[in-house]
Amino acid sequence: MKKTAFVLLFIGMISGTGITIAQSTASGQFTDAASFGFSPTASGMDNAKALQKAVDQTGTIVVSQTGVYKMAATIYIGSNTSLIFGNNVFLKKVNEQGNYSHVIVNKGAATRTWDEHITVEGLQIIVNGMDVRAFKEAYGLHGQLAFFYIRDLKIDRFRCMDIGSAQYGIHICTFEDIVVNDVIIKGNKDGVHLGRGKRFTISNGVFETFDDAIALNAHDYSVGNPELGWIEDGVIENCHDLNDDKKHVGFFCRILAGGWIDWKPDMEVQQSDAVVSNGRIYRVQASPDGTVYKSVTRPTHESGSQVLDGINWGVVQNDVTYNCGVRNVVFRDIFLEKPRIGFSVHFDNDKFSRSYYPGAAVPQQEQLLFDNIRVLYDEPVDFLSINTPVDVMTIMNSSFRAGGIDFHGNQAMKDYLITKINLIGCVFNQNGPMVLVKNSVDNKQIFLKTTSSIEYHDGFSAIVEPGKGRITVESDLTGLKK
Repeated sequence: MKKTAFVLLFIGMISGTGITIAQSTASGQFTDAASFGFSPTASGMDNAKALQKAVDQTGTIVVSQTGVYKMAATIYIGSNTSLIFGNNVFLKKVNEQGNYSHVIVNKGAATRTWDEHITVEGLQIIVNGMDVRAFKEAYGLHGQLAFFYIRDLKIDRFRCMDIGSAQYGIHICTFEDIVVNDVIIKGNKDGVHLGRGKRFTISNGVFETFDDAIALNAHDYSVGNPELGWIEDGVIENCHDLNDDKKHVGFFCRILAGGWIDWKPDMEVQQSDAVVSNGRIYRVQASPDGTVYKSVTRPTHESGSQVLDGINWGVVQNDVTYNCGVRNVVFRDIFLEKPRIGFSVHFDNDKFSRSYYPGAAVPQQEQLLFDNIRVLYDEPVDFLSINTPVDVMTIMNSSFRAGGIDFHGNQAMKDYLITKINLIGCVFNQNGPMVLVKNSVDNKQIFLKTTSSIEYHDGFSAIVEPGKGRITVESDLTGLKK
C-alpha cells in the first residue's frame, strides 16, 4: 500500500476521536485538519480559522471526514504545502461575515511574492451563489481557486458544478511549472483561466461552461488578469466541451494576444488600455462605457491606482514588455460537443478592452499544434477563428465537419502577416462543398498545405475564399488539388 493511502486510512480510522493527528513519516509530516476543529458540524468562520491553522503547519494536510464543510472566509496557502481532501468532502461558501471571493489563494498573491511546491488535491467547491469579485489580494484576480506568483503547482481532482457569472473556476497568473489534472467544472464563467506564465499542462478535463472552457489570456480585460505577458510551452489534452443546450457564447479555448506602447502626451485611451511609463505597465481601470479619455499627465505612481486627468490608472507590473500572446502550445485529444467556436486566436476590440493599441509592436502568436481534435456536432461553426497574426498552425489526425478556418480582422492593424497552415491526416465528414479556409482580412497571405487527407463522402469538395487577400494551396483534397 502506498504511504499516502496508508496515512489516509490511518487518519480515517481515528478521526473524530479527539486525538490530534500529526503522523510523522520518512517523507515528512501529515496533519489531519480535524485536529484543529475543522468539521462538517462547525460554523463557516470556525472552519475557516481551523483550516487556516492546519494549512499554516505546511507539509501535508489531510481532510478525511466526509461531509459538507461551511466556509466563510478565504484560506491562504503557502509554499511546501499539500492540501488533500478525501472523497465526498465539499467546501461550501457561506456568508457569515460578508461575501468573499477566493476559497483558496496562495499567500504570496497579495505581495507578488513567489510561492512554490503547492498541491491541492480532491477539492470540491460549492459556490452557493457567492460569486463576487472582491480584488482584495490583486486587482484582476478572481478565481474560486486562485494562484498568483506561483511555481511548481499541482491541482488534481478539482470539482465545481455551480460557477457563477463573475468568477472563474481556477485562475492562475504569473506562473512557472503548473499541472491541472482531472477537473470537472460547470457553470457560467471560465473553467480554467490562465494569465502569463510558462510550462503548463491542463489534462483530463470535463467542461460545461457558458463562457470559455479554457482561457489562455496573455492579454485580457483590466479586470480579467492581474498581469500581462506571454503564455508559453504548454499542453492541453483529453478535454471535453459538453453541450448544455444554452446560448453558445465563449469558446472551448480563447487564445488572446495584445500589444501597447509607451505613454505619450495627449494620447487617447479607453477602458483596459495599457501603457509603459516610468519603468512600469499601467492600465486604465474604468467603467466599460465606451468613454475615450485624453491623457495629459504621465502616470508615475509606484503601486495601487491614481486618478489623473479623470483617468484611473492602475499599476499592473514592474517588469516591462510591449506585447504578449500564446506560443508553443499543443492541444491534443479534444472532444468538442458544444456547437460553438472551438479555438479563437483572438484580439478584443470593444468597450471592455482593445487588445492592440495602434502602433504597438505586432504580437504574433506562434507555433500552435492541434492533434486529434474531434468535432461532434454538425452545425457550421468555425473550427478555428483567427483575428490576430499567427505564424504556423499544424492540425493533424483531426475530424472536421461543417466548420472550417476563418480569418477575420478587427481593424486593429494594417498587416496581419503571413500564416502557414499544415493539415496532416485529417478526416473531412462534410457531404458536399465545405469552405475550409475563409479570409476577410485585406492583403492577408495564407499558405495552406494538406496531406494524407480522408474524404468520408464522395460528394465532398473543399473551397477556399481568399477575399482581398491571397491563399496559396498545396492540397490532396477534392476541389483544391491540381
